[in-house]
Amino acid sequence: MTRVLLVDDQALVRSGFSLILSVEDDFEVVGEAGDGATAIELTRALRPDIVLMDVQMPVMDGIEATRRIVAEDLAKVLVLTTFDHDEYVFDGLAAGASGFLLKNSDAEHLVEAVRTVAAGHALLAPQITRRVIEQMVAGERQVPAERGTPVERSSSAEPVETPAVRQQMSAPAGLALLTPRERQVLELVGTGLSNAEIASTLYLGEATVKTHVSNVLAKLHLRDRVQAVVLAHRLGLV
Repeated sequence: MTRVLLVDDQALVRSGFSLILSVEDDFEVVGEAGDGATAIELTRALRPDIVLMDVQMPVMDGIEATRRIVAEDLAKVLVLTTFDHDEYVFDGLAAGASGFLLKNSDAEHLVEAVRTVAAGHALLAPQITRRVIEQMVAGERQVPAERGTPVERSSSAEPVETPAVRQQMSAPAGLALLTPRERQVLELVGTGLSNAEIASTLYLGEATVKTHVSNVLAKLHLRDRVQAVVLAHRLGLV
């Protein structure tokens, strides 16, 4: 059973998502929040597996809430976004989000997205992330140290070290630990290929590819495929 926390400032949206997920046998909606600050409190108290997180909310936005939830390793976060707001996806990646879902997605895509992230995979929709990755590779933007309202920023003595920052510090050295095959798999992950597609490209079994991907994530201290894709592009492997 996958436990899900719904976070959106519109009660009607939360009710719709709850209805969609509750009819599935493998989902349990354990709570709802209308802002990022409440989302953090409920995540600490309820320990859901997945937090379905809106971005634009009062008190604390979804990106800042995502950053804090991931920094405490409380849950995986699936961010709700729109195709026209690449900056949200970029900031969500930096904050440690495991995936992104278009707010106008239908019920089938919502269910598939939650299952994908719950299974430990990154939800990488090319139409959402392509432009963002290009920006990151070009170095046009930097990982934000902290977000939130002026009150929130001033109340924090030191910025929280994000997973993206830790990744930048540890991953390059870890590349030397990869076998030639693992490096090859990382390059293909960076192009957005699934395990099945990588298996077909390299003439390997899908289970073997899955093992290689797991080894890559472990050796480079990456949380999921999202970070692997970003790293592959940052290091010029793709």
